[in-house]
Amino acid sequence: MRLFAAAGLALALLATTTAVQARPFTARDLATQERLTDPRISPDGRWVAYSVRTTDWDGNKGVNALWLLDRKTAGAKPVMISDDEKAPGAARWSADGKWLYFLSGKSGSRQVWRVAPDGAGKAQITALPLDVGSYRLAADGRTLVVGLDVFPDCADLACTKARVEAKAKLKTSGQSYVEGALPRAFDQYEDDQFTALFTVRLDGAGAPADGVGLTKGIKADVAGDVAISRDGKTAWYSATPSGVTPGTGPIASLYVVPTDGSAPPARLIPDSKTSDSRPTLSPDGKTLAYVSEVAPVMIHQRSMLMVRDLKSGATREVAPDFDIGVGSLAWAPDGKSLYVTAPHLGQVKLFAVAVADGKVTEVVSDGSVGGYDLASGATVYVRDSLTSPGQLYDLTAGGAPRQLSEVAKAAMAETPMSDAEQFSFTGWNGETVYGYVVKPHGWEAGKTYPVAFLIHGGPHGSFGNAWSYRWNPQVWAGMGYAVVMVDFHGSVGYGTAFAQSIVGHWGDRPLEDLQKGWDAALARYSYLDGERACALGGSYGGYMVAWIASQWQSPWKCLVNHAGLFDTRSMAYATDIPNFSEEQYGVPWTNPEAVERFNPAVHVKDWKTPMLVIHGARDYRVPLDQGIGAYTANQRVGVPTQYLHFPDENHWILKPQNSVQWYATVEAWMAKWTAK
Repeated sequence: MRLFAAAGLALALLATTTAVQARPFTARDLATQERLTDPRISPDGRWVAYSVRTTDWDGNKGVNALWLLDRKTAGAKPVMISDDEKAPGAARWSADGKWLYFLSGKSGSRQVWRVAPDGAGKAQITALPLDVGSYRLAADGRTLVVGLDVFPDCADLACTKARVEAKAKLKTSGQSYVEGALPRAFDQYEDDQFTALFTVRLDGAGAPADGVGLTKGIKADVAGDVAISRDGKTAWYSATPSGVTPGTGPIASLYVVPTDGSAPPARLIPDSKTSDSRPTLSPDGKTLAYVSEVAPVMIHQRSMLMVRDLKSGATREVAPDFDIGVGSLAWAPDGKSLYVTAPHLGQVKLFAVAVADGKVTEVVSDGSVGGYDLASGATVYVRDSLTSPGQLYDLTAGGAPRQLSEVAKAAMAETPMSDAEQFSFTGWNGETVYGYVVKPHGWEAGKTYPVAFLIHGGPHGSFGNAWSYRWNPQVWAGMGYAVVMVDFHGSVGYGTAFAQSIVGHWGDRPLEDLQKGWDAALARYSYLDGERACALGGSYGGYMVAWIASQWQSPWKCLVNHAGLFDTRSMAYATDIPNFSEEQYGVPWTNPEAVERFNPAVHVKDWKTPMLVIHGARDYRVPLDQGIGAYTANQRVGVPTQYLHFPDENHWILKPQNSVQWYATVEAWMAKWTAK
């Protein structure tokens, strides 16, 4: 059993706060909270650059700033490099540490800029006719590879710009999609543009002003992880095969291309049968590390850490017994280890994996590690937990972590976080399953409290020891609810077999875990009022709420179904990733019985529990009609119901004021049905 309290900074602040000042944490607090991401440490270890998102409440949006902190000077205050940006700065250091490169829209379009650590020489580096989506700088300091959205058949960037501008002037709005192409992806309709790579020479060197196209004519989005050789002559990237529609199953491959555009991209490993991504070059430039997964990719797979000798082509797996799903990948500065983040037993840990023998060492074990970077014997990382938003930490070899940031300092002083505790129980197949409980605000021994039973999405997701800016247990705790969460079979962080056990079993094995987890929580925590509880879930969690409506009614006074699957058959045809449905629960035209086996729509006649349904109109992952269907079903069988519609949101509720409205609607719904 593990007990988590608020971060050390918050505890110190709370010690000086009187009980009168303390108040519940609210949805408004969450929506306006600062968000720290993407730490980048200079090669000499002195400077740390990072992005912070703040909230423009009246503008109903987030704005980003880039900050720089001198970690070696006691008492140094962070300095703002760029502010009021639409997107994070994506800071990256030059190999010699003389320049910090970043993305900024200050010129009217998003371009690459740079500045010296002392603030001198700040200047725009690229002036391309299109927004820069991503970039990578070679160690030679002269070669920049950028990712731009272009029409593959255009000869230059001006062609793409002209075509986009001409399309905006058309009076017609119809768009045709050729056979094999899906019309939409996540929250937008496809426009025949693809992310392509271009080389920009920072020293001129005779290159055209708008760069050298490296992937001309290729109809495939290049992933953001691009590696460049130390001499700047070669780049490696990951993409699906050209012309293949995303979401229909084909695996990603690694490609290699000369940065002068003298040859087209070629598959690095032509006979590879795995999905390969995240190419990362070793510090000496001799070895390429990458992550490999066995198809089908829409079912959680163990991540294989691979290294390839670029001279001989010899390739091998590092730590073949390491059963994790890799989140991010980086080399240690000495080239002896690979650093990876991965979910593990309800945490997201930072591991160091020795390349020579595969020995695995936990570097950061508690909480959830987001971005991280390494240089000169130091590791900087962002860590969050159920009781703290992401804070920047500094870990020097042999020392203890040192907190560098004070995100949400004022709010943390006013709103003490409720304690969170991990528990375990015996679930499906006699296997150990983990969960968390969070106490309500103002918890007092001997009292009982209504319960919010949160069910995560994915289904290969997790409700672990992490801070969320969407489904945050502390907001429910602030409402006065105790929170229970269970990482049922299918969740990540407990091994491949545990995660894959849900395939073809969406409605039975996870449900058994949820039921046993609920019983275990009630037996262990006497302050849970099992007679006043609501079950809430989003995406797959919303599916499970719709399934619970007919299969497990007794504990629940109400249900909340956000962006949930209602009809598995229609979902398989309408989602933007049809191979997900086909791999998870069956192909509807060849195996309809499997598709219908755990279909909530089949059991609507048994629905009785009041259900709040929420959906975003721009949700193409779980399309809008799934939510409308669940709401209509409740209406038609006479179950009390309410529908909250967001015309401008996708699978997630992202706008700050919409997020607050979301929570307010949920709170009112739960209060209505859990009142004594």
